[in-house]
Amino acid sequence: MGKKGKSAKKSRSERVVNPDMPSGTVATELPETTETPEKPVKRMSNRTYLKELEKLEAELVHLQSWVVQQGLKVVILFEGRDGAGKGGTIKAITGRVSPRVFRVVALPAPTEREKSQLYAQRYLPHLPAAGEVVIFDRSWYNRAGVERVMGFASEEQVQGFLKMAPLFEKVMVGGLNDIILLKYWLEVDMDEQTRRLEARITDPRKQWKLSPMDLKSYSRWYDYSRARDDMFRATDTEWAPWFVARSNDKKRVRLNIIQHILSSIPYEVVKQPKITLPKRQKPGDYQEVKLPLKYVPEVY
Repeated sequence: MGKKGKSAKKSRSERVVNPDMPSGTVATELPETTETPEKPVKRMSNRTYLKELEKLEAELVHLQSWVVQQGLKVVILFEGRDGAGKGGTIKAITGRVSPRVFRVVALPAPTEREKSQLYAQRYLPHLPAAGEVVIFDRSWYNRAGVERVMGFASEEQVQGFLKMAPLFEKVMVGGLNDIILLKYWLEVDMDEQTRRLEARITDPRKQWKLSPMDLKSYSRWYDYSRARDDMFRATDTEWAPWFVARSNDKKRVRLNIIQHILSSIPYEVVKQPKITLPKRQKPGDYQEVKLPLKYVPEVY
């Protein structure tokens, strides 16, 4: 990264207000903790959420410009139980940035050909080039979770994956590849998962989210807990640690994760060129014509 001059903008940690501090207080460092935080007393209001999200969205745009200018390569992956809030968190991250820079990857079930490949081979084409952020909505960790619990992978394959994954990620983040890798596990409790899955049954807007696999997975809570614990033990490494986020409150977890992403990738505000709209050309000999076009009915 280039050195900051006298007129350089403040770093992100100096600009963003920590929502846990009194109004007007500026965070100089985002605290990290390995302890389990207390559950929030009450859910965040929509008004507060939208206000804080607007600030973070502006920072994500600054981050995007920096990623493009510096040619950074970023991978962010999300794992968690069904209904943990992965999709909503990803939408919050990508709502105001370019889909050409922030690419979301949500792979379907592997084909017969893909099943015969090296396991990691399926994911390699989706890794970022310079100037890209790739977000995985579930990732190669499918093998440690759903494939293991639902019997789609043998125990030998699972153990092989748990040994391979740290090495695969070490190659990603080291040497010439130099990928910034952030791994998030969204932790939802039993009651909240039940509430969300029941909502998918009754809400037509959410029914597409509920698959037969979700129903089978729902009954195997503790099998997933054991698989998650094994995954953490084997793949929570110094070079690619797991970050766990409580997701019972969807609004809070979205803000917390966005803030963590911004604090994990050092960036500066890229100075944008001054833009003024040019004058429009004069009509000359152009005249409006009435063409037999079909207009959308203005119902609203």
